Amino acid sequence: MRQMWRRSSLAGGLLLAACLLTTAAGAQTDGEGLSPTLANIKNTHVVHLGYRESSPPFSFLDQANRPIGYSLELCEAVVDEIGVEVDDPGLKIEYVKVTSDDRIPAVLQGKVDLECGSTTANAERAKQVAFSPLMFVAGTKLMVPKASGISGAADLKGKTVVVTKGTTNEQAIHAVDKKLGLGLNIVVSPDHEQSYQMLADGKADAFATDDILLYGLIARHKSQDKFRVTGDYLSYDPYGIMFRKGEPQLTAVVERTFRKLGTNHDLIPLYNKWFVARLPTGEKMNVAISPQLEDAFKVLDDSEGAN
Repeated sequence: MRQMWRRSSLAGGLLLAACLLTTAAGAQTDGEGLSPTLANIKNTHVVHLGYRESSPPFSFLDQANRPIGYSLELCEAVVDEIGVEVDDPGLKIEYVKVTSDDRIPAVLQGKVDLECGSTTANAERAKQVAFSPLMFVAGTKLMVPKASGISGAADLKGKTVVVTKGTTNEQAIHAVDKKLGLGLNIVVSPDHEQSYQMLADGKADAFATDDILLYGLIARHKSQDKFRVTGDYLSYDPYGIMFRKGEPQLTAVVERTFRKLGTNHDLIPLYNKWFVARLPTGEKMNVAISPQLEDAFKVLDDSEGAN
C-alpha cells in the first residue's frame, strides 16, 4: 500500500472546521533539529500507527486480521513523508490497536504517533491533540431494524439506544435526549462491533453513531435486509488523523502529505478505492464522495491553475 504514495507531501487549509484542522507551520528545533516525535522516530526507525478493529472502511481488519483501510493508507502516506523529513526511507510501521475510549490517551502518552481511525476533529479534542486536514465528513444517525417504526430522534421516546463509549455520538444522543425530553435508556458499549451486536440481539432499539460507520457495519455483516439507517443528522463530524499537539514540524509534515496527495490528484481515487469500489474483504459501500469533501480536497491542490 505504501508504494503508491511515494510521491506524497502536503499542507492545507480547509473548508468547515478549519480552526480544528492543522495549519501550515515552520520547523521546530529540538536536539538534532527535529521535534520530539520525529526525533524519536529517527532514533527508533519505527512509526506507531493506531488502528481500529471495526470501523470500516476507515480502519478495520482483513480476513488475515491485518489492519487495513482508508485512514491507514493516508497514515502510511504520512509515514513516507516522515521518512523524507528524518532522512530514513526505510521506516518500520508498528500497528497498535486503539478503541474510541483510549485513542486520545494513546496519542498523549506516546503509544501511537498517528491515530488512523474515524476520529472527529472538534474544539474540545483540539485542546489536547492536533488533527490533519479534513479527510471525511460524517454525522450521527440511527441504525434501526427494518421493521422498526423509528424514523428519527422524536420516535425514540422511552426507548433504549446504544452508543459506543468515548464518541461524539454519545454526547449527541445525550444532547437530543435532554432537548426533546425523550427519557432514553442510553447504553454504552466498548466498540462499534459490540454496539452493532446489541442491536442485532434485540438489546437496544437503535444504535447511534456516524452514518458512514453504520453503512460500513451493515455492508460488513451483509445485513441490508435486517437494518436501515434513518433520521436527520444529530451532529456534524469532520474526521482527521490525530497526532500530538505542539509540534509544528510534525504538523508541517502531515500537511505536506495531504497537500501533495491533493496536488497529485490522489485523494479522490483513494476515496473511491475504499468507499465506492469493492473492499478487500468483499463488501461494497458504494458511497459517492460528498460535495463538501470534494471541495476540501480541491483546496489541497497546489497545481498551477487549481482553485
